[in-house]
Amino acid sequence: MPNPSAHIERHHTDPADSNSAFLQRHASPARIGLAGGSALIDRGIRKAQRLITDDASGSAWSHAFLFGEQRSDGHCWVLESDLDLRHKQIRLGAQENRLAKYFDAGEWPNLAVLDFGLDADASRQVLGAALDLLADATRYSLREIVGTLLALARPTLRERDNLLARENSLYCSAFVQHCYARAGISFVAGLSIKNTTPHDIARTTLPHRAHYLLRQSGASA
Repeated sequence: MPNPSAHIERHHTDPADSNSAFLQRHASPARIGLAGGSALIDRGIRKAQRLITDDASGSAWSHAFLFGEQRSDGHCWVLESDLDLRHKQIRLGAQENRLAKYFDAGEWPNLAVLDFGLDADASRQVLGAALDLLADATRYSLREIVGTLLALARPTLRERDNLLARENSLYCSAFVQHCYARAGISFVAGLSIKNTTPHDIARTTLPHRAHYLLRQSGASA
């Protein structure tokens, strides 16, 4: 569990730093990664979150993932729910990928790593929940994203179940919140798991350390 006597620390990295150096410097199992992408769908997600930011341009963040462990191939891996349309084999939902997926600064200009100071038991619970979702072939739900967008427009809906919720489905930030809930951690009190956005995770008031690499405009927290 996070240390209740801790506070929020924010550290900004020189934008000239490389994505690979930044991520590998701060990677550790069960930490949270935030990414702000430059692709059309990422820009749309960032813009849609303007309703919960203080920046009319929207959020810096379009995606959230969990850091896994370094594997026998020498690479750090991440656990996430994502749309992988880059290869001939399309993957929609819970998946494992090498951290190198986020090394391209043109594709991912904004990055953050959030460290909630989890102890070994809490880290195991978070990663165990992610592996359960992977084993269950949990899907990525565009429909639930639409439900979250509806809730952003009507804040009273954000504490209720997602209006378009589906069984065995979680988009990226809901995936991360679901896994942290296994360790008893909610980033925003009262917020429904399936209405959690990347920006909600970024702006949490829970004690943590956050490291930022920002190259594009948008609210960082």
